[in-house]
Order: sequence, then structure tokens, then C-alpha cells
Amino acid sequence: MKLVLTLLIFTAFLSGCKSTPPLYMYENYSESFYALKKESGHESDAQWQSSLESIVKKSNAKAVRVPPGIYANLGYIHLKSSNYSKAIEFFEQEKSIYPESSRFMENLIKKAKVKG
Repeated sequence: MKLVLTLLIFTAFLSGCKSTPPLYMYENYSESFYALKKESGHESDAQWQSSLESIVKKSNAKAVRVPPGIYANLGYIHLKSSNYSKAIEFFEQEKSIYPESSRFMENLIKKAKVKG
């Protein structure tokens, strides 16, 4: 009798558990970042950018927030390639979504404005 009661309680407990959807969609962030660091160069930068843009696209499609740092990394890629207006745009997006990054993003925005 105790065994049946224990199994019923355990089953009720498990059926009440709900898996929550992920807060962020990182996709293959770690692998692509590792590849970038392992093989620096224009081709690696392009693959890194493509990977980050894919994360943004998939996050938006699944209606989850873009993970922290993604817009900042995209901005940095554009800053390195002298596309200052696009870099500022991404830094502003990062700052608006993650206000805790405001000080850092403001410094990068200033840097982009000086260079541009």
C-alpha cells in the first residue's frame, strides 16, 4: 500500500513539473567564438559575424531576448571594419536591452564617433 501511495505521489509530482523555455538562444556561440580565436583572419571574422547574426535572427523568430554581448560583438566587428555608423547602432541596441552595459557601450560609442 505504501509503495502504491508513494508511486502516485511521485507521478503527481512529476506531472506537475513544467520545463521552462530557455531565456536566451546561444545556438553555436561557443564553437564559433573558439573557431575565431583559433584561426584569426578575415574569413573567421565573417563566419563569426554570420554566427552572431544567426543568433539574433533565431532569437527574434522565437521571441526570446538576444543574449547579452551579441549586439556588442556585432558592433565590435563593424568597428574593426570601419563601419562606424553600424557599430554605433549595435552598441546602442546592446545598451538599450542591457542597461548594465551602458558605461562600456558609451565608451565604445565615443570611440566609434571619434574614428568616424
